[in-house]
Amino acid sequence: MNSLVKQLLWPIVAGLAIGLVLLFGFPGLLPQTQPNALHDLLTQQPQPPVQGTENGNTADQAAAPIQADAVQSQLSRGIPSQGPVSYADAIALASPAVVNIFTNKIVEAPANPYWQDLYNDPFFRQFFGKQYLPNQQRMESSLGSGVIMDASGLVLTNFHVIKDADSILVALHDGRETIAQIVGSDPESDLALLAIGLNNLTPAPLSIEPPRVGDVVFAIGNPFGVGQTVSMGIVSATGRNQLGLAVFEDFIQTDAAVNPGNSGGALINTQGQLVGINTAIFSKSGGFQGISFAIPSPQASRVVNQIIENGRVVRGYLGMSMSEITQYALEQLAIPADKALVITELSPEGPAAQAGLLVGDVVTAIAGVPILSGVLTQKQVVNTPPGEYLTLEFYRQGVLMEANVLVGVRPS
Repeated sequence: MNSLVKQLLWPIVAGLAIGLVLLFGFPGLLPQTQPNALHDLLTQQPQPPVQGTENGNTADQAAAPIQADAVQSQLSRGIPSQGPVSYADAIALASPAVVNIFTNKIVEAPANPYWQDLYNDPFFRQFFGKQYLPNQQRMESSLGSGVIMDASGLVLTNFHVIKDADSILVALHDGRETIAQIVGSDPESDLALLAIGLNNLTPAPLSIEPPRVGDVVFAIGNPFGVGQTVSMGIVSATGRNQLGLAVFEDFIQTDAAVNPGNSGGALINTQGQLVGINTAIFSKSGGFQGISFAIPSPQASRVVNQIIENGRVVRGYLGMSMSEITQYALEQLAIPADKALVITELSPEGPAAQAGLLVGDVVTAIAGVPILSGVLTQKQVVNTPPGEYLTLEFYRQGVLMEANVLVGVRPS
C-alpha cells in the first residue's frame, strides 16, 4: 500500500518543484505582457504630489498661505488656534464681588378654617364668648444673589429679592456672613441697594462697552441655594422691553442658565466685567428654558448713584402717556415723519397739560431728537433732570407746532 502512495505522490511533487524553479529561477521565461496585479499592489510606492503649473508652485505651497490666513483670522478674533479654552481668570476676577442673599419675613395666615367655623358657631360662642382664633404667624424664607458695587459695602440686588423682608443675611464668596440693611430701593426698575459692615470687599469691575448680540457672557449667582454657581451663554438680544417685568425695561436677553436664587446676581463678560444684573427668566414650567433677562450695568449704576445722592431715584416727568402711531396713519394725516407718538392721556396738573398739549397731538421730536420708538422717548424723558425744559415738536390738525415743557419729578 505504501509503495502505491509513493508512486502517486512523486509525479505531483516533481511538478510543483519544476513550477517553482521556472517562476523564481527563470523569470524571463514568463510572459511580461501580463503583470502580476497582487505583486504590483503590494509593492506600489506612494506617488509624489501633483505639481501645479501655475507660477511653478506645487499644490502644497499654494495651500500654505490659506492655512496661515485661517490661523491669523482666529487670532484676530481672540480664538486660540490650539489648546483648550478657559475663562477661569474672568470668573476668578468677578466671583468675589457676587454674594448670596437669604431673606426671612413673618407672614400672617388665617387660622385653620375648621376651628374658625367652630369658634363662630353660636353654640360654642356661649362658652368662649366673642373671641376668635388669632391669625397664625409663620416664617417665609427666600433666596437671591447680589453684587458688591463699592468697597464701602454697597450691595446691589433685585427689589423683589428683599421685598417685605424682616431680615436679610448676606454670605460672601470667602465664607463671611453678615446682616444687611436696606439703603434704598427702586421698584420701577426692580433694583435695591443694601449696605453691609465688612472690610476687605472686592467690588465688581464695570464694563465700559455695551454687550453685543453674540458676546459670550456668564451668570454668577446662588441658584436653588446650592452655593455660588457659574453658567455660560451668549447675548441673545438687547433692549428687550414690554415684558411686564418692571415699569422701565431695557433688558439684556441671554441663554445663560438662570434659576430661582440667581436673581440679583452678576452677568459678566469674558473679561470678568459686570454687564448686567440677572433679574428674571421666561418660563412656562418655572425652571430655566433658555431665556433669561438682565438689567444693563449702566442703568444699574444710575440707580445706585441716585439712591446714594437722593435716597431714591429721581426721574423726569411730563405727565402724559403716548403710543406709537403706524406709518399708514402718518401718511393719512400727511405728517412728514418716519416715526411719531400720539398723546393718549394727560395728567390735568402735569407739565405737558400746563404747557398746552392736548390728547391727540402727534409728537415727532423732543429736544430736536426725532422720535424713534416709545421706549427710547421714555428713556430720554426720565433721564432729563427735573427743572429743565424740553421742546416738543408736534402736529395738531395737520399744523406743526412747538411747546416748551418744564420737566417735573416723576411721582414715586
